[in-house]
Amino acid sequence: MAVQIPSIEPPLEASPLDSVPSLRRGSGRGRLTAVRFARNRTALFGLFMLVLLFLMAYVSPLFYKWSYSDLDFTAFQKPPSASHWFGTDQTGSDLFALTARGMQKSLVIGILTGLICTVVAAAVGAAAGYFGGWTDRSLMWVVDLLLVMPNFLIIAVLSPLFQGTTWLLFVVLLAAFSWMITGRVVRSMTLTLKDREFVKAAKYMGVPAPVIIFRHILPSMASMLIVDATIQVGAAIVGETSLSYFGFGVQAPDVSLGTVIATGTPAAPSFPWLFYFPAGCLVLICLSIAFIGDGLRDALDPNSGRAKARTPRKPKEGPAS
Repeated sequence: MAVQIPSIEPPLEASPLDSVPSLRRGSGRGRLTAVRFARNRTALFGLFMLVLLFLMAYVSPLFYKWSYSDLDFTAFQKPPSASHWFGTDQTGSDLFALTARGMQKSLVIGILTGLICTVVAAAVGAAAGYFGGWTDRSLMWVVDLLLVMPNFLIIAVLSPLFQGTTWLLFVVLLAAFSWMITGRVVRSMTLTLKDREFVKAAKYMGVPAPVIIFRHILPSMASMLIVDATIQVGAAIVGETSLSYFGFGVQAPDVSLGTVIATGTPAAPSFPWLFYFPAGCLVLICLSIAFIGDGLRDALDPNSGRAKARTPRKPKEGPAS
């Protein structure tokens, strides 16, 4: 009778991540995406500018001596100086403090609106394309109805009804009329993806439809959704600024970039700093978000030429002696 002698070699120490294969794959893909993103100088510049703008909006008011609600009765419409970095307006308010406060509101509203629009568009478009039938027709009827409605006028009419309430209702209004085109694009892509082999295999194995949609179909269009999210953030910031400019968005005593730009526009020919500083911050925000979106798209797309590593060129060989 043979007796098995146990091995005396100590077992290899396993990493805590070895028991979670999905986590290992996710971390590896995250590192690869970060490396590809770091190769894009334009995207890094956009990220750097966006971080600076966030610091200006949220950190600088903690150290700046003027608040957006303070008035300097000795300085009316003064140009930029050491005391007032962006100058003052006709009421003696510090323009730098007003711009920083307006950026806080515009950034939060834009980011929340962009994320909500992308999530709603992905869920509605994927459900319509995957299930088809009455689900598809009903959801697309809602999309077509919202597309033909004049969203700017509707938001302008409804926004005064919510004065004095939380600004989150304004985010809901902006998001409710901004996701339809993306939803149609997601539906078209879902109609193509649901006939792919990996989706059919998951369906035959009994995987529930919501799991197939959120774990197999939507990740396949992640690069498009990320680009759309960045576009929606920029569009939401511009939309909020436009509505606030015409008096339908953020209401006094609070401020946004739209209200600051609207206040300084009439005096811009004589006092240009009242318009160009807040308008310049708005342009930088939109450009930074656009650069970051392009960089993320290239980093997530393995076929993108800008995401691939550059191979060093071989030196040209001289003529043979």
